[in-house]
Amino acid sequence: MDQFKNAGQNHIVAAYEALPESEQQVLLDQLKAIDNPEKLVQTVQEAIQFSKAAGEKLFAQLPHELTSSTIEQTREHLDRWFDIGLETIAKNEVAVLLLAGGQGTRLGCSDPKGCYDIGLPLGKTLFQIQAEKILKVQQLAKEKFPESNPKVQWYIMTSGATREATEQHFEKKDHFGLAADQITFFNQGTLPCFSLDGSKILMGSKSSICESPDGNGGLYKAIAKANLLDDFRKKNIKHIHMYCVDNCLVKVADPLFLGFAIERDFDLATKAVRKRDAAELVGLIVLEEQTQRPCVIEYSEISKELTEKPDPSDPAKLYLRAANIVNHYYSVSLLEKMLDTWTSSQEHLPFHIAKKKIPSIDLESGEFVKPEQPNGIKLEQFIFDVFHSVALDKFGCLEVERAEEFSPLKNNTSAANDNAITCKKHFLELGTKWVRENGGIVPEGALVEVLGLTSYHGEHLDQVKGRQFKDGDQI
Repeated sequence: MDQFKNAGQNHIVAAYEALPESEQQVLLDQLKAIDNPEKLVQTVQEAIQFSKAAGEKLFAQLPHELTSSTIEQTREHLDRWFDIGLETIAKNEVAVLLLAGGQGTRLGCSDPKGCYDIGLPLGKTLFQIQAEKILKVQQLAKEKFPESNPKVQWYIMTSGATREATEQHFEKKDHFGLAADQITFFNQGTLPCFSLDGSKILMGSKSSICESPDGNGGLYKAIAKANLLDDFRKKNIKHIHMYCVDNCLVKVADPLFLGFAIERDFDLATKAVRKRDAAELVGLIVLEEQTQRPCVIEYSEISKELTEKPDPSDPAKLYLRAANIVNHYYSVSLLEKMLDTWTSSQEHLPFHIAKKKIPSIDLESGEFVKPEQPNGIKLEQFIFDVFHSVALDKFGCLEVERAEEFSPLKNNTSAANDNAITCKKHFLELGTKWVRENGGIVPEGALVEVLGLTSYHGEHLDQVKGRQFKDGDQI
């Protein structure tokens, strides 16, 4: 316990000494994960200063040659990218990384968010919707390259709270038709919670400290800890598509996105949707002018003037409009180089702070409290902070149509947006659009479900031409 005493954590030392011997080991086991308490406290202070400095930077659009838009690009380009992606999938060089560590607490349930049923007629969970996308894209690759045997590897990052329930869900559903050996589960890390001034680790009980997930940026450490790079090499995986579980419209292992990144030789690429209007509170993918590196900024980090600035080349659009949806492409070579550098230099992504109401032992009274105001700090690393380490000419941004690719499940149904009702509506509206585009007749106001095993992005729907559909029909 001397390390914690030297780090100013005397309250932890005192708590440990007051415990019966049978409970001391429980606390010790938790503390073992903290290699250097003094360095951790210093890291918290650096995170506090990092957050204060964020608003002092200058931002601009990414250079035009690094961007493209599926909304404005020619059909010839889009088809070529799709075929490049299918060929890579056919060669079994593609893996999918899924961030699925969250619980559905804000949705009113304690299950993993991926187990949530958004209300589709067959009761499919988010995990099943996404598994069927993988099955379908494998089928498309097989059709295009008949001699191949496509098998997209699916790596799913869970958390301590969701791992067991997630694995049970997959086993109960027989892995949704996928082979068990193409799915790998691994865990997200955690970090201690601190007092508001960053000096003290909060205690959740007399025998435990408060911890929280280390943010989506913990993905990189989790990849290293789970030895996934070795697995990528063994399986000859060269390209990674990463996304978040809560997006019901995600195009899993998207061949077009893969083709965009591969053709342009990007090490890292990201999808973005066009910001609805200046008032939408979203993070934006931009260029940091001082460093000439890509980055993501929060809405709170830019001025009102820059937020509302129109694009000089098209005043109907905002100048900064590329909204971040946490949907990325990585070359495996980039991940190898990045993680090797971090290991040798002991560097890491910056930490961000979030002031939260954290149930904990009050440092003065020693009583357990559930605060009504923020009383502590949670540390997080953001997945996009790695953008800054990528050379500008190796980074790409692809704008996609929001209605076709992004409808996140964030809130319960009392909220106006991003809930199960809006997810279901957007999912069915997209399928209905595909049916109408292929000649199907759907009455105004009716919605039709196109199953994931039927079509990936509107293809294979010749059978609907001239057919009459009614609300609730499935194809």
